[in-house]
Amino acid sequence: MVQRLVLVPTERERQHVVSRLGAGPGTAVRVELCGFGPVAAAARTALLVAEHRPAEVVLAGIAGGFDDLAAMGTAWEFARVGIHGVGAGTGAEFTPAAALGWPLWPGDPGDARTAVGDLAECGPRAVGGLPTAPLLLTACAAADGAADVAARKRLYPDAWAEDMEGFGVAMACRLHGVPCRLLRGISNRAGDRDQARWNVAAALDAVADLLLRLLASPP
Repeated sequence: MVQRLVLVPTERERQHVVSRLGAGPGTAVRVELCGFGPVAAAARTALLVAEHRPAEVVLAGIAGGFDDLAAMGTAWEFARVGIHGVGAGTGAEFTPAAALGWPLWPGDPGDARTAVGDLAECGPRAVGGLPTAPLLLTACAAADGAADVAARKRLYPDAWAEDMEGFGVAMACRLHGVPCRLLRGISNRAGDRDQARWNVAAALDAVADLLLRLLASPP
């Protein structure tokens, strides 16, 4: 039986995670690709959760840090995840769907508390004593320069980093009633598109260390 389903967006991330895990986690842990971007990640997560019925889903991979709080080469578990890009307008004129009164998911009939807007809580975070950050922001397109970063921080001031899969994974888990945990290693400054300044290897090492600590405790 699969206790934990570990999802990674790309083959490079998957290979790194698998090489670090080795034979340690045993058959109770399964590592799978969820795909790149929020749409692929949501669809693939839904399929895998339906197939394996895990007790917990863990997303692990790299992200771009918004400021010095999320320094390159560090890794964090995120308490919440938001989605940027679903709403109206572009750039500085963008308004999130929730601010327009449009929930992404209406929730259970008659219970508005179960609706999902542009923010979602992640699963239990006490297990493993991992370093935590307040908010991960998922975007369909990575920030391209300081203006993009400033616009996103204005809407989501608690965001420490951005990725492209977290919200999709969290939404799929929410609809299946499965706890979800989001681990991200910081590979670059958000908005910096020059990969010569990135440190993907250090970010993957850091997130793999976090994952090993998590897997040492039961889900």
